[in-house]
Amino acid sequence: MRVPEVRLVGPNGEQVGIVRIEDALRLAHESDLDLVEVAPNAKPPVCKLMDFGKYKYEAAVKAREARKNQTNTVLKEVRFRLKIDTHDYETKVGHALRFLGAGDKVKAMIQFRGREQQRPEMGIRLLEKFAEDVAEVGIVESSPRIDGRNMVMVVGPLKNKAEARREQQQKSSGRGSKRRVPTDAPAETSEQNVASSMDDEARAKLEQARAQAEGDA
Repeated sequence: MRVPEVRLVGPNGEQVGIVRIEDALRLAHESDLDLVEVAPNAKPPVCKLMDFGKYKYEAAVKAREARKNQTNTVLKEVRFRLKIDTHDYETKVGHALRFLGAGDKVKAMIQFRGREQQRPEMGIRLLEKFAEDVAEVGIVESSPRIDGRNMVMVVGPLKNKAEARREQQQKSSGRGSKRRVPTDAPAETSEQNVASSMDDEARAKLEQARAQAEGDA
């Protein structure tokens, strides 16, 4: 660094102030740290005392974790006919709910036939009903519009893929942690509990008292 002085920041973020470059280098050497220029365009430039090797390692770990958690949203397609029957419609809605629940977008498409193109309002009503039926996991991102002989609408998920995956993992781990408690084992009576906690002498006296009581009866 060919500058006479720098604004120095300590290893824990503390502000040291403006010092000569020679002093900054000496402090770095004495602290067994590196002098790293973090804001070269500032006047004077800002430098920080740090372990540069450790800094690069931690930055690489963070970048790797970010790539690991990064997930690409997929656009799934669900196609309808304008005169779709109830069973087929419910099946399509089920597919859409599964896609949206997994964090993917859904492109709902109505394919018009012949004179059906003259009744776009029927397509709009069908897509609006579809949006209502998937509202628990999705929200309309693109309103119904004509695209050639088709009408399309895009519904986006309320949760991204990372959140959906995390929620699924939590549900799976919750199911796995449940243990079955046996209920068919016979319960001990209070008398058996008391007897088991006695020594032999006390148990003998108890039996003697019980026999005497039965004889008196």
